[in-house]
Amino acid sequence: MSPTFRALSNPNYRLYAAGGVVSNTGTWMQRVAQDWLVLQLTNNSGTALGITTGLQFLPILLLSPYAGLIADRFPKRRLLQVTQLMMAVPALLLGTLAVTGVVETWMVYVLAFVFGIGTAFDAPARQSFVSEMVHADDLTNAVGLNSASFNAARIVGPAIAGFMIAALGGGAEATGWVIAINGLSYGAVVFVLQRMRADLLDTPEPQQRQKGMIRDGMRYIRSRPDLVMILTIVFFAGTFGLNFQMTSALMATEVFEKGASEYGILGSAMAVGSLSGALLAARRGRPRHRLVILAAVGFGLAEIVAGLMPTYVAFAIWLPALGLAALTMITAANATIQLSVAPELRGRVMALYMMIFMGGTPLGSPIVGWVGEAFGARWTLIGGGAMTILGTLLAVALFSRRQGLNTPETRREARERVTLAGRSMLQRATAH
Repeated sequence: MSPTFRALSNPNYRLYAAGGVVSNTGTWMQRVAQDWLVLQLTNNSGTALGITTGLQFLPILLLSPYAGLIADRFPKRRLLQVTQLMMAVPALLLGTLAVTGVVETWMVYVLAFVFGIGTAFDAPARQSFVSEMVHADDLTNAVGLNSASFNAARIVGPAIAGFMIAALGGGAEATGWVIAINGLSYGAVVFVLQRMRADLLDTPEPQQRQKGMIRDGMRYIRSRPDLVMILTIVFFAGTFGLNFQMTSALMATEVFEKGASEYGILGSAMAVGSLSGALLAARRGRPRHRLVILAAVGFGLAEIVAGLMPTYVAFAIWLPALGLAALTMITAANATIQLSVAPELRGRVMALYMMIFMGGTPLGSPIVGWVGEAFGARWTLIGGGAMTILGTLLAVALFSRRQGLNTPETRREARERVTLAGRSMLQRATAH
């Protein structure tokens, strides 16, 4: 088998990847449909779109530490089946409300938040479950293939959603059918999880409930300057840069004055680059911190360039480069975190990673939406790229400083100072 796809030699991972394609396609269909629904209900309000996105990701910010604890304390395969149902119910309800024509903006807000609760508990279990299906040597490959699956669906999903919405009239009712399809797609994941062979899973012993387990995960991260650096980069990129769901919608409607199908094409165009980045990541060995840093700076520059594109065609042509840079950064950060964490802490650490990566969206989305309304949609991309670069430089500076304070030389100097201080205290004591 090709090195790019070697993790697929594992039968459990093959099942997981197949179910993921179906579910991910539905997820991207709903993202496009939900954004379009909000724009229809609010007369293209960037602020309302930002609030919706923020509410959907807010539970990740609020609940991720507890969700990570749950992921470490319960079998992840069963937990994932529960989380699929937690996401399917609000999707089906929102789709029904839209199809029947009774949906209002506040309903979208509430159901986006409820959907986010399911996502908050799903993310750490899903991220850490990969290491139970494949060996450590194949983990980077599996992470890359997961991203490839996600972005292959990202190519197909937005295009299907855009064309379906246009074919069904382009109104709120049309978006409801698309959202309902996503609700049904979660059944594919439940099915493949049930079919997996338990004897091929490397499942660690569930952790017994103890006081301070969440704090243990936080202390572990604070003790690792390299992880703090990656999480800082991820925070700035996730909060200000990775808001494509909203920025593409604003660029399509406000700058280029396009409709639903053209908006869907933009998502697919970016996914072409994201898929390429994911497949390249799958071929790499163990990623280095330098790759995360360079990819983050490259992503920030690519986003600034995207905001300056003069036409819809030029913007669409550039999006694959933006997607390539974004996925290179994301997969490198994800694999680096997973490969450097002990199995018994992986759920909690990945939960904190997802909290910082996705939980920053509730903070950034309303700000980015306001920037779009106040200064124009282009500045949502230019500002997001600039903040990502500044955040990366800040993270590197903090990491260098902490490393500089933790070298063998500085540790030796510290021991010498302690020894001298002790001798001085002893001399004073004997003098008296």
